[in-house]
Amino acid sequence: MAAAAEGEAGNGHAEGLAAAAAEERGGGLRGCRGFLRRNALVLLTVSGVVAGVALGAAVRGAGLGPAQVAYLAFPGELLLRMLRMVILPLVVCSLVSGAASLDTRSLGRLGGIALAYFLGTTLLASGLAVALGFIIRPGAGASALNAPQLGLQGAMPTSKETVDSFLDLVRNLFPANLVAAAFRTYATEYKMMLRNTTSGNVTWEKIPVGTEIEGMNILGLVLFALVLGVALKKLGQEGEDLIRFFNSFNEATMVLVSWIMWYVPIGIMFLVGSKIVEMEDIMLLVTSLGKYIFASILGHFIHGGIILPLIYFASTRQNPYRFLLGLITPFATAFATCSSSATLPSMIKCIEENNGVDKRISRFILPIGATVNMDGAAIFQCMAAVFIAQLNNVDLNAGQIFTILVTATASSVGAAGIPAGGVLTIAIILEAIGLPTNDLSLILAVDWIVDRTTTVVNVEGDALGAGILNYLNEKEKKEKEQELKEVNVEAIANSKSDGETSPLVTHKNQVSNATSTADPESKESVL
Repeated sequence: MAAAAEGEAGNGHAEGLAAAAAEERGGGLRGCRGFLRRNALVLLTVSGVVAGVALGAAVRGAGLGPAQVAYLAFPGELLLRMLRMVILPLVVCSLVSGAASLDTRSLGRLGGIALAYFLGTTLLASGLAVALGFIIRPGAGASALNAPQLGLQGAMPTSKETVDSFLDLVRNLFPANLVAAAFRTYATEYKMMLRNTTSGNVTWEKIPVGTEIEGMNILGLVLFALVLGVALKKLGQEGEDLIRFFNSFNEATMVLVSWIMWYVPIGIMFLVGSKIVEMEDIMLLVTSLGKYIFASILGHFIHGGIILPLIYFASTRQNPYRFLLGLITPFATAFATCSSSATLPSMIKCIEENNGVDKRISRFILPIGATVNMDGAAIFQCMAAVFIAQLNNVDLNAGQIFTILVTATASSVGAAGIPAGGVLTIAIILEAIGLPTNDLSLILAVDWIVDRTTTVVNVEGDALGAGILNYLNEKEKKEKEQELKEVNVEAIANSKSDGETSPLVTHKNQVSNATSTADPESKESVL
């Protein structure tokens, strides 16, 4: 009997262990499925980048013509068109609703902190690029490079006067036509006019002429949306209906973005694959301009992997890499599209859902950052300026270095958030320090490589700035709540004392004393 009981007990124990093991396996499977479900979009996006590289390497030897390459890039082109389609309503509606949801004092405070952060990080990025340029010396010994050797055309961006570039920046802040600002930007071009002097000699004079070029004037739309949001806030009750309209429009746009995000992995795969197929001789570019590519990407890695996370940690005392881990999808989108503006929809969605940033902060600061905060572009531009100076055997003096830093910081504000947008502003820096713009074709040759890390650093700076502002805003809220609690506690404590109390507490005591000393008839009359 005892042996049978022991056997039954042993069988029960074994069955319990088996059930526990099965339950543990089931829990592990459920946890794995939950992880895959939560991070499905991230895993698919990263897989799309890897598959795009493999696709480009596999198709590269097939000898595709320009038409076939265009067909290969068609799914990626659809992604870019969909992302650009939602930029206009997203920027305008998010800024209007964000500015209207913040009071004027908070708006000014957050705007001041954001401006200081943008300017400070861009200056740090410019200084880092110049320092790396002098340490690595990417242009030393590369004076034999030329565009025909690399199979490039002679087309280069038209150089502009530095003053006209900054005047165009200010003009675009105040668009003459808001509808036209949705698809056109003001730019100054030059025409050569014949002039007859008094002595009879014929001279040529360069005259600036204002034109409208293709491209959304996001800078002007951002300023208008901010001012409109503040104006609606000032209206009070009368502006509530319009504020609700912009809020609803913004939420509907975010729903569209969430749908587009599921197409991102497919579009990224074909974008990356087509770019690899398009390049004629990658090895020649890498060997000829390898030091420049290495110096630029190293600058992006140091600034994006060390300096910006350190600034975030110093401001919030939180792990910056955990914050960045929730933004892998926007970073992959930035890497594939090379466009800060096209990455904006996915960045807003992920930073709110994955990192818990307040909608009022993210939708206020990210559209501004996508327009004016270009840390990666500042590194790219300063490195290009130092590279071209070394290419032409020009030793930069302290004044020229200072000019590069200031001009790169200022011109990065006006850099378009589109592929190769930073190349157009390098001509401004070269003109400012007196260097020829002929070598810009070499920068254009490797722009498709460097521009990818440039865009990733651009959007990372925006995201960390939003995280810092969100932390400071939450901290201010907690401090106000703590002050209110302390005031309430002091008021309750003082109400029992006969000494000096606050006016509210004194008034309550007087009312209670008057009620207690009044006769019953007066109480009834009061009631």
